[in-house]
Amino acid sequence: MSAAAVRPKARAQARRLGRRAWALLHEDSQRSAQLAAQALDSAGDDPVARGWALLTRGFHELFFATPAEAQPVLEAAEAAFTAAGDAAGRILAGTGLARAAWRAGHYDGALGLALSLRGEGLRVLRGEQRGVLLNAIAGCYSAQGRSDLAFAYMYEALRDAGSASGHGLDAVLHCNLAHELLQIGDCHEALRHVDTGIQRCARLHNPRLASVLWINRVIGLTELDRTHEAVADIHRICALPADASGRGRLATHYETLAIAALRAGETALGTELVARAEAAYRAGIPDEQVELAVARALLARAQGRPAAALAALDSARALAGEPPAQGLSLRVRGLYLLTRADQLEALGDVAGALATMREWQRVHLQRSALASRARYQAAALQTELLRLQQQVDEQDARRRELEALNLQLSRRVAEVQALQEQLRQQATRDELTGLFNRRHLNETLPQMLALAHREGQPLAVAILDLDHFKSVNDRHGHPCGDRLLAAFGRLLAASCRRSDVACRYGGEEFCLLLPRTDAAAARRKLQALLRRWRAERFDLGGVQLQSLSFSAGVADSLACPGHEAALLKAADDQLLAAKRQGRNRVLAAGGAPDIPAAA
Repeated sequence: MSAAAVRPKARAQARRLGRRAWALLHEDSQRSAQLAAQALDSAGDDPVARGWALLTRGFHELFFATPAEAQPVLEAAEAAFTAAGDAAGRILAGTGLARAAWRAGHYDGALGLALSLRGEGLRVLRGEQRGVLLNAIAGCYSAQGRSDLAFAYMYEALRDAGSASGHGLDAVLHCNLAHELLQIGDCHEALRHVDTGIQRCARLHNPRLASVLWINRVIGLTELDRTHEAVADIHRICALPADASGRGRLATHYETLAIAALRAGETALGTELVARAEAAYRAGIPDEQVELAVARALLARAQGRPAAALAALDSARALAGEPPAQGLSLRVRGLYLLTRADQLEALGDVAGALATMREWQRVHLQRSALASRARYQAAALQTELLRLQQQVDEQDARRRELEALNLQLSRRVAEVQALQEQLRQQATRDELTGLFNRRHLNETLPQMLALAHREGQPLAVAILDLDHFKSVNDRHGHPCGDRLLAAFGRLLAASCRRSDVACRYGGEEFCLLLPRTDAAAARRKLQALLRRWRAERFDLGGVQLQSLSFSAGVADSLACPGHEAALLKAADDQLLAAKRQGRNRVLAAGGAPDIPAAA
């Protein structure tokens, strides 16, 4: 079979694989990647299949690789969706590019891109897909330290990504909510969201998502000074391979785990984790850099090297000082200042420790103010989102109303067309026989005759008259006569070609138009029809009628040139001649004498 013959089926299969790969992105990360690869292999030049396969691969690279590796894949997905006219896919690809920008430390550009997609996204996207967009906007705000706005988008996304239909996105959102709650110091509520996310992960096949939830739990337990409870989670995270079957290369957070291990007194584990953190991929995220400095300082202090501990902290002073680096969270800055104050005090620098504690107090107050604004702004932005949703719902309602009106109009048009066809049929059909009537004959004959003249082909016209029909009406009544007329109409219609036109001429007379047929051929056709009519038998109220006959005259346009009236007259003259010769026969203009049909 040729490639062209199988292409439609292969294209449909590639599209199904691509969409299924996207649906499994959070639910089963490895299976999602496998399906995306299969879809891409079989997509050919189909932009829809390529778009969904590339979109899934791009997000997979965001989770398990690096922003630099994800960006060109997502740009290719965006181009494919644009070519296909797929707005939803194009918006999701843009969402992925915004995530890549923020993970690379380009916070303002990431937020600008994400917000530029919001209006169209709220109109086009539904359910889990809209949740992906809202979650990305929340992440961009979070990266800028604007938890007040991040929360509102996260809660709205959680509403769209229900556990039944969100394909695991709800677990992602519980993880992100936990992260944001940790930023404002609400550790108990953060741990509640972590537990909910972990419960959801038990039904998923996404070890990376589970690892990020465990990391958030480690952070929460460390903030609550319960680091001994976090050690088991640290070992669980470290046991996962740093590839797509585990936690991946991105955001490994070894420095975060090292801080928890060292504060729990696990120096050997802390030493290993600091080494891992120093060897891990870095995207220039300020939080990661400052936490690594804190982890190095805690390790040096545990090893009895106080000067090295302070030097490690001084290496991050430019990031965590005043003003702090863009993107540095208040939580990490507060952690840095507390660690520095402790170290200065241990070195006997009481004044430096006191100044650092005052700086920490200001950060703590900022963190408390941020928590307060988060609760207020979340409610305000929730109101805005509900307003936008109301606008979308109103537009959908108007669209549905318009669709209903269009459907009603279409039905009305169909009814009018059906009525017009019915009226046309009534105007051109004889109700009793079902044949065309004389009006239709008068409209059609000139056209058929003109066509016959243009083509140089004969047009035969036959006029038939049922013999002794008046006597049937007189003896048996008009209902019996009507039954005979209807029966003859059915016989005549059944004997016609698709191009022939059979009409009731009037009373018991009928007219037959036969294109591309000369008089001799038409005469043979009518003689066969006469034999069939004579073979018919009728039971009319106990009275048997059989051996009925008709007389017919035939003429054609070649033998009788001129307009339609001349042709009809020639056929009618032959009919009169047939009646004079005793009926039960067919005569043709210029033809041989007819022999009556056998009784």
